[in-house]
This record gives sequence, structure tokens and C-alpha cells, in this order.
Amino acid sequence: MARLLVLRSAPYHRSTLSAATLLSPSKLRHSASFPHPARRLLPSRLRVPARAIQSSSSGATKQEEAPPAAGDAQEPLPAAPAFVVEELGWGTQLAVKLKMLVAPPWQRVRKGSVLTMKLRGEVTDQLKTRFSSGLSLPQICENFEKAAYDPRISGIYLHIEPLSCGWGKVEEIRRHIVDFKKSGKFIVGYMPVGGEKEYYLASACAELYAPPSAYVALYGLTIQQTFLRGVLEKVGVQPEVQRIGRYKSAGDQLARRSMSNEVREMLAALLDNIYGNWLDTVSSKHGKKKEETEEFINSGVHQVERLKEEGWITDLLYDDEIMTMLKERVGQNDKKSLRMVDYSKYSRVRKSTLGIEGGGDRIAVIRASGSITRTRGRLSVGSSGIVAEQFIEKIRTVRESEKYKAVILRIDSPGGDALASDLMWREIRLLADSKPVIASMSDVAASGGYYMAMAAPVIVAEKLTLTGSIGVVTGKFILQKLYERIDFNKEILSKGRYAELNAADNRPLRPDEAELFEKSAQNAYASFRDKAAMSRSMSIDEMETVAQGRVWSGQDAASRGLVDSLGGFSQALAIAKQRANIPQDKKVQLVEISKASPSLPEILSGIGGSLLGVDRVVKGVLQDVTSLNGVQARMDGILFERLENAAGESQLFVLIKEIVLLQSDKVEGLEVEASFMSEQTSVYLGSVGLLGEYSRSTRKRHKFVLACMHQDPTKVSGCENSLDTTSTESQLTFLQGAAATLASDFFHIW
Repeated sequence: MARLLVLRSAPYHRSTLSAATLLSPSKLRHSASFPHPARRLLPSRLRVPARAIQSSSSGATKQEEAPPAAGDAQEPLPAAPAFVVEELGWGTQLAVKLKMLVAPPWQRVRKGSVLTMKLRGEVTDQLKTRFSSGLSLPQICENFEKAAYDPRISGIYLHIEPLSCGWGKVEEIRRHIVDFKKSGKFIVGYMPVGGEKEYYLASACAELYAPPSAYVALYGLTIQQTFLRGVLEKVGVQPEVQRIGRYKSAGDQLARRSMSNEVREMLAALLDNIYGNWLDTVSSKHGKKKEETEEFINSGVHQVERLKEEGWITDLLYDDEIMTMLKERVGQNDKKSLRMVDYSKYSRVRKSTLGIEGGGDRIAVIRASGSITRTRGRLSVGSSGIVAEQFIEKIRTVRESEKYKAVILRIDSPGGDALASDLMWREIRLLADSKPVIASMSDVAASGGYYMAMAAPVIVAEKLTLTGSIGVVTGKFILQKLYERIDFNKEILSKGRYAELNAADNRPLRPDEAELFEKSAQNAYASFRDKAAMSRSMSIDEMETVAQGRVWSGQDAASRGLVDSLGGFSQALAIAKQRANIPQDKKVQLVEISKASPSLPEILSGIGGSLLGVDRVVKGVLQDVTSLNGVQARMDGILFERLENAAGESQLFVLIKEIVLLQSDKVEGLEVEASFMSEQTSVYLGSVGLLGEYSRSTRKRHKFVLACMHQDPTKVSGCENSLDTTSTESQLTFLQGAAATLASDFFHIW
């Protein structure tokens, strides 16, 4: 099993937190040593990163020209709301009416309609095509703005249910709800199921209703970290982990059985930030003191009647009762159902139809969402993660064009391939030499995501964006006991003292190999830390205090110089206008460079996903498993509980749990069908190619593999006949594949 060297930041699913980073020296070509601590060039938090860098290989001195930063002009950064509703001139109003008359059928909306949007499940930061499933944050936000201006829309009716996104996206949506209310139109929320995150969003509505039988539980927030050391021992896998960075948790998940004190400190700080922000916002909404709100939560809120009694919701009504109420409000007196237009259809309405399109000056928007890879995998679709080759091509196109006055780089990524991140970092810096570049962070921009962001002169983050995570862990799996368990032998012939460092997974590391292992990790950490220090114009000592693999909230990152301004996309736009010398009150045309196109693979993937229940989580795993080569950096499995359907949650946990369950003495003889496993796990096994398509023969393969894990393949009669290979080869194929997936999931992340 090849050694895995990773720059990695840990994901806090369900509210999406993150921790720990890793980087590999073996394939990273950009390491630099700093013989003397660099000094801050400007007192402002917006710094110009320009300093001499001495190459560790040649000793030659080079000057890194930094892109102009906000600090150059010594101007305060502008603050901006999500959007501002302005009265249109009579000429524009006339033009809008004419455009509405000739609009195509799919863009027509009946007068007096109510825009309904169901906010639940995954919310992505990418634009969606009509063939894509799920919700798109930019389209949700645009719908709020369009509805505020659209004379055909009387108000908005929001269905809010469990969300699978981080607090950064929730804050962005909440900001748009608040600004929409300034239009004078009504916005009504309906929350049948939810917790703290859903209530945080719903509380921004002017009115909030819930059914009498609603599942609304406000108990507080928790974080949990999972540890796989015991599980790995059960299957005969021994992790070799070298941690660099006191707050690194990625290696802990494999090597430890409990949380370290440093990681506990880091997670506690993140939890305090999130919970404190929740209490402050909700208390302000209800005109209560923070202590009163906390006391109410600590009383254990599970009865929806209490929420009504305490004024936390407007009333207890069913969905049909609310729609009847809205019919009266919009003056619809017929017996027909409420005139509504849903999220999907309204997303097709163009801003130009409503007279709120941008002006002459253009600002490019480049979106970077998902895991980072250098090249596109065979199984990936058009919207699968960040592909460095394609991203760099877009960067160069914008750089060479004179029609764009500025660029907003929108990042929502836990990281990925370290080499790919560095190549994009270089291209972003070159772009910043030619025009203003503003990095805008969404839910997370940690490790590889922060690597990209730090190339921009100005970084904007939400208060609860998860960022930073500058640290290193390196590791590999020793499969000696696993091989002995399945009676498999592996012999290696090599030339060169360290030739077997990556190849030999059938024995522990020799002392000299372990020493090299540690040195490579130390070198990788120094490279990442020093480049971050140069990018942010900090001394190495200053950067060391905020690195060490620690994940910061956007608010804490801003106070430590890792982020320049707090806010959402509109804040980044205001700063981009300022840097491009465009008046703040002048409308600009935003050009989406990363706009999705409905490719045939994506269409088929979307249809297949809808029919078979293969959601984006499984597709994401598919993409990850097909791009395991090289240095990686991504988030590990720290889970932020109390919210349903975590986006990006590793399906490998489910797989391991079920395998261990089937190994237990309670399951006698393994006389179980493959359907015993969860449907999601079964699909996952088939999707990653470990077991092929989930057909009847694949059921037998599943039973066979599980029997192998139980060390008794004879208990599944006839299974051997359905396999094309011998039982030992089949066992090895599955177990090596599972081990490789483990490695990718937990060592290949920054």
C-alpha cells in the first residue's frame, strides 16, 4: 500500500466544522525556506505580501511581487447588505411590463402569485442546471432579490426543514430574508421539522408557523469525533501516522482511541463561536437577553406549544391552513388553490425581465466548490469538485481578457490535492497582478481551500466560515496482519535504500524509514506554513501561532490576520467595486465563468441518481475514490450533530459499522441477505467498483465478502461459483479496495 502524505482539514459534518491539515513533501515543488523572520509591511490587516524568498535548493534570492492589497489605498473596506430594493424609473417599469408580456411560457408568472421555496437537504454554492438535483445558494439568493422587485410576486412562503449545509450558507440566506422584508412584501416561514440551524434561519421570517405535531427540538449543539483505531485493528490494518501540528486531528482519527487535549480545545472554541452567535442572533430577534434565551434552551425544548407560548413562533397551523390564510392576504377569492410559483420555475426568470440586470462594467465570478483534484476522473461529471486543469484555464481566460474589471473567487472547499492547490495558488496570484481579485469564502475554505484563498489580496469570510487548517500529517497503512489473516503473501524486490517506503505495506517501517517519514512531514509543514506567511505578509513566528493545523471560525480568523473582512458575496462585490474604482451605487454585470452546462454524463447521472437514489454524497465518494494518486488534503470525520442528512458524511463509516456488526457473534452463520446492509451502503459498494453493479450476482458477492471478513467463506453456499476469481483473490480485491478507500478518505484530505 503506497504511503499517503496529506494536507488535511477535518470536516465537521452536520454543521460542517473542520480540523487538521496535511501536505506531502514528495510531490510538492514549491517549498521555500525563510532564513530570517519577515516583518509586517503594513499595520493594516490587509497586507501586501512582498518579500525576498531564498530557495531551499539553490539559495538564490527571488522577489515575489504581491498583488495590490486593500491596505495600499489605506481605505476602509465598504460594508454592504445582501441587496437593496430601489424604486425603478417609469421608463424601466414600462420596459418590464413589455418584457413580461413577451416572456416565454417557462418564465411567465401569474399576477398575485406567492413564491414557494422548500429549503431542505443539501445546498451547494454552484449554479445548477435544470437536470441537477438539490438547491443552489446563488439561485436561492437571486430568487429573493427578483421576488422583491417582481410586481407579480405578492410574497414568499418558505418551507424550512433539516439542512445539509454549513453555517456560512445559512447566514447568507438569512441575510437575504432580512433584506427581502424591506421590500414591504410578506415572507412566511413554515417549519415542520428542525433544530437549531433551521430555527436560526426561520426566525428571520416576519411570521413563522409550525404544525401542532411538529418535530422541533432545541436542545443545544454538540460535536463528536469518531476514532477508527479499534475498527482497523479488527480487520488487521495498522496505521503509521506522523503528526505535525498540535491541533491536527486527521491522524488522530486513525491512530488514537480518544480526543487529544489540543483538538478538544479547538473544537470547543468553534462550538462556542457557533452557539454564541446563535444565542446572540435569536435573542436579538426576540428582544430577550442572552441569558434568558440560554435558560430557555437548557430547559429542554421539545414541545412545540412552548415555542408558541414563549413567542418563538407565530402560531400552530397546518400547511393547508397557512395557504388558506395567504389566499385571503393576496386577495384570491376563488375556490382554486393558492397561486404559487416554485423555486425551480422561478429560477428561470431572468433578472433582465425585471429590469435589475447589471450595467456596462463586468466583474467575473469564478466558483470553486468541492474537493480539489488535479485532473478530471473517468467517473466524474461536469459539476464534480474543483479540477485544477479546468480552473486554471478559466483563470487564464479571465486574466487575458480586458473586459473584466475585477474578479470574485467564491470558495467552498475543504481542500484536496496539494499539488493542484499550489498550481491554482500560483495562477490566482498572477491574475491578481492584472486586476483586483477578492476571495469570498462560503461554508468552508480550509487547507486546500485556504491555500487558494490566500493568493487573493483581500479575503472575505462569513463569521462562521471554517478556514485555516495549516498543518501536516503523513501516514500509510501496514497490512501485515490483514495479509496473514487471509493467508496472503507479498514479496518485494527493490533497488535503493528507501525504495520500499511507499511500496511495502506488508511490514512495519524500519527505523531509518520512520526517520525519513518524519523529516518529510516536517519539511511539508514548513513549506505550507512559510508560503502562508508570505501570502499574508506575516513573519514565520506570527504564522506559527495561527497554524499548527488549527481550524478557525471566520470571526477568529479575521482577528488573527487570516481573513480581511466579514460578510457574504455582496460584501465581496462591494470591495471588488472599490478596488476597481466603480461607484458603489452603479450596477455591474456579474459574469459567471464557472456556469454549469448540462453535459450528457451529467444528465444521465442526474436521471440515474433520481431513479436509483444515488445522491450527491455517493457521487462525491465516487469522485474521491477515482482520484487517489498524489498528495491530498481534505476534511476528516468529525461530526457536528443535531442536524439531519450531513452532506459529505463518509459512507465508509456506514460500511465499516455494518461489517463489524456482521462479524459479531450475534449474527450466526452470516445467513443474511445483502439487503441487511443499508441501501446507501450497498449502492456505495457498487458505485466505487469494489463489488460491481448491485445485481443478483452482486448480492452473492456481498455475502461472500462479508463471510470472508468473518473468516468463514463456506457459510455462504454457492457463492464461489458466482465469482470469476478464486476466493483468496476475491477477498484480497475487496479488502485491498476497502483499505485503499480508507487511506484516501482519511489521509488524502486538507
